[in-house]
Amino acid sequence: MLLVEDSALVTDALRILLEASNRRVSVAASIADALTVGGTDPAALVLVDLTLPDGDGLALIEPLRAAGCRTFVALTGHDDASTAARCRAAGCADVLVKPVPARELIGKVAQWVDGVNDVA
Repeated sequence: MLLVEDSALVTDALRILLEASNRRVSVAASIADALTVGGTDPAALVLVDLTLPDGDGLALIEPLRAAGCRTFVALTGHDDASTAARCRAAGCADVLVKPVPARELIGKVAQWVDGVNDVA
């Protein structure tokens, strides 16, 4: 799994949570970092912040998909229909509004990565 997030606090919290549920997590804080990490180690799931220091996180979807990454989920602080529509149009499987409740995130990761549909 690749977590693309420029906030160190959010990155650390999500990485710890995901690693505690036995997920291998790579992190990147910018589009440039994500292209390097995702290009050399394609991820089954990419959690991508929309607002990165070097551009819009949605710009990562096409090049990372071409590199072998499979599922993309947007992380955003914007809870509005136009943001969700823009993310889905770009190829995101889902849009999560930060802060994402821990139980919800773990359950959704299981759905996206493992195909588990009955996670409580």
